[in-house]
Amino acid sequence: MTAWGAAAPIRVRLAAWYTLVLTLMLVVYAAATFVAVRHEFLEQLDDELHADFEEAEGLLASAVDGRVSWPGDRHHDADSEADRGSDIWSAAGEQIYRSPASAVLPPVAPAAATSAPRYASIVAGGHRWRTLVGTTSVGGHTVVLRVSRSEDRLQSQLWEVLVVLALGLPVVVALAGIGGYILARRALTPIDHLASEARRITADRLHERLSVPNQTDEIGRLASVINDTFARLEASFDELRRFTADASHELRTPLSVIRGIGEIGLGETRTPAEYKEAIGSMLEEVDRLTTLVEALLRLSHGDAGTVRLSREPLELGQLVRDVVSSLGILAEERSQRLIVDAPDHISVKADRLVLREAVTNVVDNAIKYGPERSTIAIHVRAADGVATLTVADEGSGIAAEHRARIFDRFFRVDEARSRDRGGTGLGLAIAKWAVEIHGGRISVDNGPNGGSTFRIRLPVDVESPGIHHEQATQSGGGQA
Repeated sequence: MTAWGAAAPIRVRLAAWYTLVLTLMLVVYAAATFVAVRHEFLEQLDDELHADFEEAEGLLASAVDGRVSWPGDRHHDADSEADRGSDIWSAAGEQIYRSPASAVLPPVAPAAATSAPRYASIVAGGHRWRTLVGTTSVGGHTVVLRVSRSEDRLQSQLWEVLVVLALGLPVVVALAGIGGYILARRALTPIDHLASEARRITADRLHERLSVPNQTDEIGRLASVINDTFARLEASFDELRRFTADASHELRTPLSVIRGIGEIGLGETRTPAEYKEAIGSMLEEVDRLTTLVEALLRLSHGDAGTVRLSREPLELGQLVRDVVSSLGILAEERSQRLIVDAPDHISVKADRLVLREAVTNVVDNAIKYGPERSTIAIHVRAADGVATLTVADEGSGIAAEHRARIFDRFFRVDEARSRDRGGTGLGLAIAKWAVEIHGGRISVDNGPNGGSTFRIRLPVDVESPGIHHEQATQSGGGQA
């Protein structure tokens, strides 16, 4: 049953559940109806018995000799009915009168003379009787009066009601099952339409979208979610195609240079110095290829989640000073000045090598694209549990349309200048990955006086001693 239920179509399962629930509700309703009808019939029968009791009580009279008499000739027609009877007994249990219909009933117990009137059901002679026993006083004598009616007619009426309920229930359940299936099929028709539309959208047609006739209902929201998924898939495919094209282009350029140098070197005899120069040029391109391949491998490992970080408490200010010290020679070549404002005791929990690479790429980018004889300001601050590293240059800034893609792989604002300076277009992409894998964020804005301002935000290491001592109030550092 479970395997069938899992394999059955949704419309069948919905119809089955609907039918099952409705069947249970109908069974409960039918049972409650039968109990209510039976109770009502019994009340009617008891009312009739009460009327018979009052009528019989009014017919009792006291004889001349002081005994209680029953005018049978006046009540003969009523007592002669086969389904009703009357009994009169003295307080001592002596029978005074008994109608033919009540002859099958057992005698009235003497204790009934001292008890309150009561109704009871008795089975006698193969039939079920409803009786009312009570006491009354006639001429100073207390007698017990019992009136009775057969329950055969009541049982017959209840049986008719039960037959109607039993025969009508399967018909109603069958109609409910058919109606539930039709309703489920009509309700799920839009899903079939969505499935047929989604089936025709392939990798070459990711620009197409599902039609959403009503965005407010469940089907419309489902179609909107599917369309959003297709949009993300389309963006991923476009990024993959662009990445493949860019990677191919980047790899082709140094290979073409190496091939060209080799062909020129083999075209005619050269001096040892010329061969040495050609080999040196080829090695430079090989180094460029190696750097590019290593960067691609690093990003691919990051995308696959196979990079294992060795997290440890790390003073961000000291890391910045180490990076500035290693890149100082590049800034000196361009007559640039590096100003560092990085107080101690701002600690983050990170992998030193990975985070150092992110900071190195950001600072190296500022050196490359900052003008000569300019200033690059690097600040480290901590506030509200977040450490912020800011790198601001005095370059031309980044246009708004380029900021959203500045961290994309192989993206360059100026293709020619980037290649002339040895860039691969992967430095900021690696920086973004390195920051985000540590739970941080990286962003870029244009500075108030021009230039670009990169901000790296990382959660501070709350377990590091002295972190509460240093927030955003201390300052320190130097310049290189």
